[in-house]
Amino acid sequence: MNHKGTKTIETERLILRRFTKDDISYAYKNWTSDEAVTRYLRWPTHKDISVTERVINGRIASYENPAYYQWAIVLKSIGEPIGTIFVVDMKEQLDIVHIGYCIGSKWWHQGITTEAFSAIIPFLFEEVGVNRIEAQHDPNNPHSGNVMKKCGLTYEGTLRQADYNNQEQVFIQHRAV
Repeated sequence: MNHKGTKTIETERLILRRFTKDDISYAYKNWTSDEAVTRYLRWPTHKDISVTERVINGRIASYENPAYYQWAIVLKSIGEPIGTIFVVDMKEQLDIVHIGYCIGSKWWHQGITTEAFSAIIPFLFEEVGVNRIEAQHDPNNPHSGNVMKKCGLTYEGTLRQADYNNQEQVFIQHRAV
């Protein structure tokens, strides 16, 4: 892979960009403190803004690594981040990246996550040189799977007890080639 780091990507409604310290309060308000958002994620709901501050500061520090890809999803109409999309895992030898995402529940079912995911796919394939993009979701969260389908990912199968979240240990695997 030819790592480029987290570059700003713009779509019709969104700006995907690096996090800044100014995003901490928005992240806490818009998604990290939202129990509906964290239900199917690996990390617990942030009960205090200091947790969000620590996480965002860690992301900011990680931008020094050109192989680090984590975007704030900024909704242009309000000018603040409402979620995030990122490379969760990477297999360098195979040029594979695994994508994760979340947005505040207030913005669910509006095509925003699909728009963000669709925007990073060409960047990862064409600029970074990824060979395969993967994502997974809990079968009890079919809306996340629908995002993957709309972005052109293909169902590969169910991996039983292969991962975890705040609910259980069953996930469905999708892919893009």
